[in-house]
Amino acid sequence: MLEIKNLHASINGKEILKGVNLVVRDGEVHALMGLNGAGKSTLSNVIVGHPAYEVTDGEVLFNGKNLLGMKPEERACEGVFLSFQQPVEIPGVSMVNFMRAAVNAKRKYCGEEPMSAGDFLKLMREKRKIVELDSRLTSRSVNEGFSGGEKKRNEIFQMAMLEPKLSILDETDSGLDVDALRIVAEGFNRLRKPETSALVITHYQRLLDYLKPDIVHVLIDGRIVKTAGPELALEIEERGFDWIKEEAGI
Repeated sequence: MLEIKNLHASINGKEILKGVNLVVRDGEVHALMGLNGAGKSTLSNVIVGHPAYEVTDGEVLFNGKNLLGMKPEERACEGVFLSFQQPVEIPGVSMVNFMRAAVNAKRKYCGEEPMSAGDFLKLMREKRKIVELDSRLTSRSVNEGFSGGEKKRNEIFQMAMLEPKLSILDETDSGLDVDALRIVAEGFNRLRKPETSALVITHYQRLLDYLKPDIVHVLIDGRIVKTAGPELALEIEERGFDWIKEEAGI
């Protein structure tokens, strides 16, 4: 599904990614771990096409297509979704209008007719239940006045509505209490399908206890320096990252 080859990227002239190689296959959940400033969020932003980042080398293929040659909205319509670390508020834009515009933009891109108002509201009700999102929140402006947990639930709700092929969760567990973390993680798990994949960026094992990744990567100084099974996250929880840096000669 996703193939990243020798990816180099900079922001404001400073190189952050220094040769990332990564392959995510259909149905896999990959966890990406590392110290602050290692380049984890930069990688997610480059994948979705954030304009502040400049790709200086390498390629990113998504189902065989050159992702780097697409606009951010085209990448979204192809099936790439990013759950933001700090979801923004959009005053004056209702959740209903925001989501209907997003859903119908993707349908148009795929050559499908717009969804009727009745079908759309039915879909919203179905998806809202998955993440236990209060119906009152969907009638308000996007994220306006939402708590941290509500914003993260709303991100998973948006993912449910758009049904992406690849979901990138950038520290979705940040700031969540135990109950909110469980709801968000269980909502994500209900949306998993054999043909969908995910890249989960996190510092902590607690989220991975729920999501149960297939593969864990460690990103240090702009490169993936270690890849192993889910047991790697448990070892990091116990020992930190210093041993991996020593092993990689950093």
